[in-house]
Amino acid sequence: MTREDPNKSALIISGAFKVLLKEGLPHLSYDRVAQAAGVTRQLVRYYFPTPEDLMMTLCEQMADTYREAMINGINHHEGRDRLDVFFDFYFDVLDGTPKPRDDQAYDALLSLSAGSDRLRNTLRDQYTLLGQVVSHELRLQYPDLPLPACTEISYLFVVIMYGHWKMVASLGLSESHRLVSRRAIDRLIASYRSVPETIDDAQVWKAEV
Repeated sequence: MTREDPNKSALIISGAFKVLLKEGLPHLSYDRVAQAAGVTRQLVRYYFPTPEDLMMTLCEQMADTYREAMINGINHHEGRDRLDVFFDFYFDVLDGTPKPRDDQAYDALLSLSAGSDRLRNTLRDQYTLLGQVVSHELRLQYPDLPLPACTEISYLFVVIMYGHWKMVASLGLSESHRLVSRRAIDRLIASYRSVPETIDDAQVWKAEV
Protein backbone atom coordinates (compact mmCIF):
# COMPACT_ATOMS: atom_id res chain seq x y z
CA MET A 1 0.00 0.00 0.00
CA THR A 2 1.35 3.40 -1.03
CA ARG A 3 1.64 5.90 1.79
CA GLU A 4 -0.23 9.16 1.27
CA ASP A 5 1.94 12.23 0.88
CA PRO A 6 0.62 14.98 3.22
CA ASN A 7 2.48 17.61 1.21
CA LYS A 8 0.65 16.67 -1.99
CA SER A 9 -2.63 16.61 -0.12
CA ALA A 10 -1.95 20.12 1.16
CA LEU A 11 -1.11 21.31 -2.37
CA ILE A 12 -4.39 19.91 -3.68
CA ILE A 13 -6.37 21.59 -0.91
CA SER A 14 -4.55 24.87 -1.54
CA GLY A 15 -5.25 24.62 -5.25
CA ALA A 16 -8.93 23.96 -4.67
CA PHE A 17 -9.09 26.99 -2.37
CA LYS A 18 -7.48 29.24 -4.98
CA VAL A 19 -9.90 28.06 -7.67
CA LEU A 20 -12.89 28.78 -5.45
CA LEU A 21 -11.59 32.26 -4.65
CA LYS A 22 -11.01 33.06 -8.31
CA GLU A 23 -13.91 31.36 -10.08
CA GLY A 24 -16.59 30.38 -7.59
CA LEU A 25 -18.91 27.52 -8.44
CA PRO A 26 -19.54 26.52 -12.05
CA HIS A 27 -22.31 28.34 -13.86
CA LEU A 28 -25.55 26.55 -14.58
CA SER A 29 -25.21 24.79 -17.90
CA TYR A 30 -27.27 25.90 -20.86
CA ASP A 31 -28.53 22.35 -21.22
CA ARG A 32 -29.94 22.28 -17.68
CA VAL A 33 -31.51 25.73 -18.05
CA ALA A 34 -33.06 24.77 -21.37
CA GLN A 35 -34.43 21.55 -19.91
CA ALA A 36 -36.02 23.34 -16.95
CA ALA A 37 -37.48 26.08 -19.16
CA GLY A 38 -38.79 23.66 -21.79
CA VAL A 39 -36.92 25.40 -24.61
CA THR A 40 -33.94 24.58 -26.77
CA ARG A 41 -30.35 25.17 -25.77
CA GLN A 42 -29.93 27.35 -28.85
CA LEU A 43 -32.75 29.63 -27.72
CA VAL A 44 -31.17 30.10 -24.31
CA ARG A 45 -27.87 31.02 -25.97
CA TYR A 46 -29.68 33.42 -28.31
CA TYR A 47 -31.13 35.44 -25.42
CA PHE A 48 -28.10 35.02 -23.16
CA PRO A 49 -24.89 34.72 -25.19
CA THR A 50 -22.81 34.13 -22.04
CA PRO A 51 -23.59 32.47 -18.69
CA GLU A 52 -22.73 35.77 -17.03
CA ASP A 53 -25.49 37.51 -19.01
CA LEU A 54 -27.94 34.92 -17.74
CA MET A 55 -26.85 35.28 -14.12
CA MET A 56 -26.92 39.09 -14.30
CA THR A 57 -30.51 39.06 -15.54
CA LEU A 58 -31.49 36.57 -12.86
CA CYS A 59 -29.88 38.75 -10.19
CA GLU A 60 -31.73 41.86 -11.35
CA GLN A 61 -35.08 40.07 -11.56
CA MET A 62 -34.68 38.70 -8.04
CA ALA A 63 -34.03 42.23 -6.78
CA ASP A 64 -37.17 43.45 -8.57
CA THR A 65 -39.19 40.73 -6.84
CA TYR A 66 -38.03 42.00 -3.46
CA ARG A 67 -38.86 45.60 -4.30
CA GLU A 68 -42.38 44.70 -5.41
CA ALA A 69 -43.01 42.49 -2.37
CA MET A 70 -41.72 45.18 -0.03
CA ILE A 71 -43.91 47.87 -1.58
CA ASN A 72 -46.95 45.61 -1.38
CA GLY A 73 -46.13 44.79 2.23
CA ILE A 74 -45.94 48.45 3.23
CA ASN A 75 -49.20 49.22 1.46
CA HIS A 76 -50.92 46.20 3.00
CA HIS A 77 -49.80 47.13 6.51
CA GLU A 78 -50.44 50.85 6.26
CA GLY A 79 -50.55 52.40 9.70
CA ARG A 80 -47.73 50.32 11.15
CA ASP A 81 -44.27 51.78 11.54
CA ARG A 82 -42.54 51.40 8.19
CA LEU A 83 -39.32 50.24 9.81
CA ASP A 84 -41.05 47.42 11.68
CA VAL A 85 -42.74 46.30 8.49
CA PHE A 86 -39.40 46.42 6.74
CA PHE A 87 -37.63 44.29 9.36
CA ASP A 88 -40.53 41.85 9.69
CA PHE A 89 -40.57 41.34 5.94
CA TYR A 90 -36.88 40.56 5.62
CA PHE A 91 -37.02 38.07 8.50
CA ASP A 92 -40.26 36.59 7.14
CA VAL A 93 -42.48 37.35 10.11
CA LEU A 94 -44.76 39.79 8.29
CA ASP A 95 -48.28 38.40 8.14
CA GLY A 96 -49.66 38.16 4.62
CA THR A 97 -46.42 39.16 2.91
CA PRO A 98 -43.99 36.24 2.73
CA LYS A 99 -40.35 36.81 1.96
CA PRO A 100 -39.34 35.28 -1.41
CA ARG A 101 -37.79 31.83 -1.06
CA ASP A 102 -34.71 32.46 -3.15
CA ASP A 103 -31.86 32.18 -0.66
CA GLN A 104 -30.19 29.20 -2.33
CA ALA A 105 -30.18 31.14 -5.60
CA TYR A 106 -28.58 34.14 -3.88
CA ASP A 107 -26.00 31.79 -2.37
CA ALA A 108 -25.11 30.59 -5.86
CA LEU A 109 -24.94 34.14 -7.20
CA LEU A 110 -22.65 35.22 -4.40
CA SER A 111 -20.34 32.31 -5.11
CA LEU A 112 -20.35 33.02 -8.83
CA SER A 113 -19.51 36.66 -8.13
CA ALA A 114 -16.00 35.51 -7.16
CA GLY A 115 -15.28 35.17 -10.88
CA SER A 116 -17.46 37.99 -12.21
CA ASP A 117 -16.84 41.67 -11.60
CA ARG A 118 -20.24 42.54 -13.09
CA LEU A 119 -22.11 40.22 -10.78
CA ARG A 120 -20.07 41.19 -7.73
CA ASN A 121 -20.65 44.92 -8.37
CA THR A 122 -24.37 44.37 -8.90
CA LEU A 123 -24.79 42.40 -5.68
CA ARG A 124 -22.74 44.94 -3.74
CA ASP A 125 -24.88 47.77 -5.12
CA GLN A 126 -28.08 45.94 -4.18
CA TYR A 127 -27.00 45.38 -0.59
CA THR A 128 -25.63 48.91 -0.38
CA LEU A 129 -29.00 50.30 -1.44
CA LEU A 130 -30.74 48.08 1.09
CA GLY A 131 -28.53 49.46 3.85
CA GLN A 132 -29.11 53.03 2.75
CA VAL A 133 -32.88 52.55 2.87
CA VAL A 134 -32.67 51.06 6.36
CA SER A 135 -30.44 53.91 7.54
CA HIS A 136 -32.93 56.46 6.19
CA GLU A 137 -35.89 54.74 7.87
CA LEU A 138 -33.99 54.50 11.16
CA ARG A 139 -33.28 58.22 11.06
CA LEU A 140 -36.96 58.98 10.48
CA GLN A 141 -38.29 56.73 13.22
CA TYR A 142 -35.58 57.45 15.79
CA PRO A 143 -34.50 61.10 15.46
CA ASP A 144 -32.40 60.70 18.61
CA LEU A 145 -30.05 58.34 16.77
CA PRO A 146 -27.16 60.15 15.06
CA LEU A 147 -26.61 59.40 11.40
CA PRO A 148 -23.39 57.41 12.02
CA ALA A 149 -25.30 55.16 14.43
CA CYS A 150 -28.02 54.61 11.82
CA THR A 151 -25.34 53.69 9.30
CA GLU A 152 -23.79 51.17 11.68
CA ILE A 153 -27.15 49.60 12.55
CA SER A 154 -28.08 49.34 8.88
CA TYR A 155 -24.85 47.50 8.18
CA LEU A 156 -25.42 45.11 11.08
CA PHE A 157 -28.98 44.50 9.89
CA VAL A 158 -27.75 43.47 6.45
CA VAL A 159 -25.11 41.20 8.00
CA ILE A 160 -27.56 39.52 10.39
CA MET A 161 -30.32 39.15 7.80
CA TYR A 162 -28.00 37.82 5.12
CA GLY A 163 -26.18 35.52 7.53
CA HIS A 164 -29.39 34.04 8.90
CA TRP A 165 -30.84 33.12 5.54
CA LYS A 166 -27.54 31.76 4.24
CA MET A 167 -27.32 29.45 7.27
CA VAL A 168 -30.85 28.27 6.51
CA ALA A 169 -30.31 27.87 2.77
CA SER A 170 -26.80 26.41 2.79
CA LEU A 171 -26.60 24.49 6.08
CA GLY A 172 -30.24 23.59 6.66
CA LEU A 173 -30.77 25.38 9.96
CA SER A 174 -34.38 25.82 11.01
CA GLU A 175 -36.16 28.87 9.63
CA SER A 176 -37.56 29.37 13.14
CA HIS A 177 -34.25 31.04 14.00
CA ARG A 178 -35.60 34.06 12.12
CA LEU A 179 -37.40 35.00 15.34
CA VAL A 180 -34.07 35.14 17.17
CA SER A 181 -32.56 37.27 14.42
CA ARG A 182 -35.56 39.58 14.28
CA ARG A 183 -35.51 40.17 18.04
CA ALA A 184 -31.78 40.83 17.85
CA ILE A 185 -32.44 43.83 15.60
CA ASP A 186 -34.78 45.40 18.15
CA ARG A 187 -32.25 44.80 20.92
CA LEU A 188 -29.51 46.27 18.76
CA ILE A 189 -31.47 49.46 18.16
CA ALA A 190 -32.36 49.70 21.86
CA SER A 191 -28.71 49.36 22.83
CA TYR A 192 -27.69 52.22 20.55
CA ARG A 193 -30.45 54.41 21.97
CA SER A 194 -29.81 53.60 25.62
CA VAL A 195 -26.07 54.18 25.57
CA PRO A 196 -25.42 57.40 23.66
CA GLU A 197 -21.84 57.62 22.52
CA THR A 198 -19.78 59.67 20.14
CA ILE A 199 -18.98 57.77 16.98
CA ASP A 200 -15.90 58.78 15.08
CA ASP A 201 -17.05 59.48 11.53
CA ALA A 202 -13.76 58.14 10.25
CA GLN A 203 -14.62 54.74 11.67
CA VAL A 204 -18.11 54.50 10.18
CA TRP A 205 -18.68 52.44 7.10
CA LYS A 206 -19.81 55.14 4.68
CA ALA A 207 -19.17 54.14 1.11
CA GLU A 208 -21.00 50.85 1.27
CA VAL A 209 -23.63 49.22 3.46
